[in-house]
Amino acid sequence: MHKVLNRSHKYAFRMKDPTQATWRRLNGQKLPAPLKKQVEDTIRREIEAGYRLKLCIGTDSQAKGSTTEFATVIVFLREKKGGFMFITNSSTKVDMTLKERMIHEVSMSVQVAYHLCDLLDKYKVELEVHADINTDPSFQSNIALRDAMGYILGMGFVFKAKPDAFASSSCADKVV
Repeated sequence: MHKVLNRSHKYAFRMKDPTQATWRRLNGQKLPAPLKKQVEDTIRREIEAGYRLKLCIGTDSQAKGSTTEFATVIVFLREKKGGFMFITNSSTKVDMTLKERMIHEVSMSVQVAYHLCDLLDKYKVELEVHADINTDPSFQSNIALRDAMGYILGMGFVFKAKPDAFASSSCADKVV
């Protein structure tokens, strides 16, 4: 499934829906079921094992020549007991400004969060959406802070930016 994510860009582009992408574990093992089923099975298993969970969703990107690579992660945090993550990667050859790239990262994370929010409500699992955007105005990514914050909060999700946005700035950063 493809969605037009930026209609105002003179080169409107289509990217794969991250909820329909191939997801894997950090060790490279592909998830055996569709994302939503895999997340539900994982939540059930973790709750049955006695863990209190929080999910943090984040995306990071890296421009490499004419290609921009993206990584989106779902981090499962076990309260005081570590965590693990599911990962998906994608790329595009569309040239984007830094602000467009930051907002696209946020859009990918929000799509995943929205896809999973009914499950998280059902099992009473907390959710945070992390943006790889610096709150310090001296950093270039700060140009997208207000838009990203409005987008995430407007969708009803908890917003975290750097330095508190580890899902995007650390976890996704390692696999992009």
